[in-house]
Amino acid sequence: MSHEILINVTPQETRVAMLEQGVVQEFHIERSSARGLVGNICLGRVARVLPGMQSAFVEIGLERAAFLHIADIWEHRQNGHGGGDTRPIEKILHEGQSLLVQVIKDPIGTKGARLSTQISLAGRLLVYLPQDSHIGISQRIEDEAERESLRGKLQLLLPDGHSGGFIIRTMAETATEREMQSDIEYLTKLWGDLNARARDVPAPALLYQDLNLAQRVLRDMSTEETSRIIVDSRETFVKMLEFAREYTPALSERIAHHAGERPLFDLHRVEDEIEKSLARRVDLKSGGYLIVDQTEAMTTIDVNTGGFVGGRSFDDTIFKTNLEAAQVIARQLKLRNLGGIIIIDFIDMENADHRNAVLTELNRALERDRTRLTVNGFTQLGLVEMTRKRTRESLAHVLCETCPTCHGRGELKTAQTICYEILREIMREAKQFNAREFRILAAQPVIDLFLDEESQSLAQLGDFIGKPISLQVESIYTQEQYDIVLI
Repeated sequence: MSHEILINVTPQETRVAMLEQGVVQEFHIERSSARGLVGNICLGRVARVLPGMQSAFVEIGLERAAFLHIADIWEHRQNGHGGGDTRPIEKILHEGQSLLVQVIKDPIGTKGARLSTQISLAGRLLVYLPQDSHIGISQRIEDEAERESLRGKLQLLLPDGHSGGFIIRTMAETATEREMQSDIEYLTKLWGDLNARARDVPAPALLYQDLNLAQRVLRDMSTEETSRIIVDSRETFVKMLEFAREYTPALSERIAHHAGERPLFDLHRVEDEIEKSLARRVDLKSGGYLIVDQTEAMTTIDVNTGGFVGGRSFDDTIFKTNLEAAQVIARQLKLRNLGGIIIIDFIDMENADHRNAVLTELNRALERDRTRLTVNGFTQLGLVEMTRKRTRESLAHVLCETCPTCHGRGELKTAQTICYEILREIMREAKQFNAREFRILAAQPVIDLFLDEESQSLAQLGDFIGKPISLQVESIYTQEQYDIVLI
């Protein structure tokens, strides 16, 4: 299915939307103040080795030390491929040691970046693995004859005495030998320059930064199915055109500059889709809806029939709602960039054929997702378990922050609950301190309740402790905030 890619550029951020048949399927954002780290190669310094976790913290110049597990140490991973280092991590690394590492996951929430010592450099057609000798092929190239043909073509192009391995990307299916040769030369030169720099700088240091988002659109997101790439910045348009002519000539004719007065994202209703993708509720065309909840541990998606009663029977209504939900869920995962463990609670279906059909529809809808994922099917509780690889923050985490009022709970204690907390607190303080008066500082709804429904409770407490209790509204306080001043 053909698609368009829209690129909105400002000095502060670059935003990319991929549209299929006019509908936004993916959204990416990169801010100049917080550019993604995945793919960056650093000379790190081991800050701490944790034998109990078989892990280490490595300083790479960020606010928090990055995390390296023994499974991501190249010498150790080789153990399953004909030898390798089987020693524990404390025998491989030591504090203060300099180490060449690559970021494989951005810092997310309270977790630091995740690292690997297996270096890979991505080009347009190939991924270079300087420490390996293996030639791999993208799983998306399924034809066995084509796979063997590409492997043979690459081996013929490699110079004698060449070290390192390659992964052939999907883009290489239609590439010429000259294009593949250019990719080989570019990647091997990049690796040589990177090694030379590593010898000259002290750790921690950034040695290589991945391409910016606009350039990665040409390298990673654009395919034969890309009909147009529209960018609203003249400067970025010129740079992308230069990059395309050198590395992706076939795409240079498809890059266009949007010079209209109406903003590019407004014209294609992308702004509306971004707002919808931040909402907890997602409405289905049938009248049903989804509830999407993101937590630290996992994302849960609940499917509801809502106002849909269009089926011939109740079972038929449920089945049709679940089928539509499966398609919408696949799109929402990409649009919101949800990762990690995902639990989907489809509406309960008694019919086994209906369950299988819904699972088939979900898998079919997920086929176009470029992120690695697994779907484990229905559990005994009727839930669908799946995982989607998480390499960067979700859209909500990039664009939003935790509510300072509820601190991420999504709900507040009622004014009545706060009133009763205050009464208990005054009772505690009256036993400890001999104050002349107690003054309650609280938000307007709490004070209003003390003046109305809870006025008798307040008067009874004042009589019991034998001290006057006064009230004062603090307009800057949230409903849960209060202070008790002893006068």
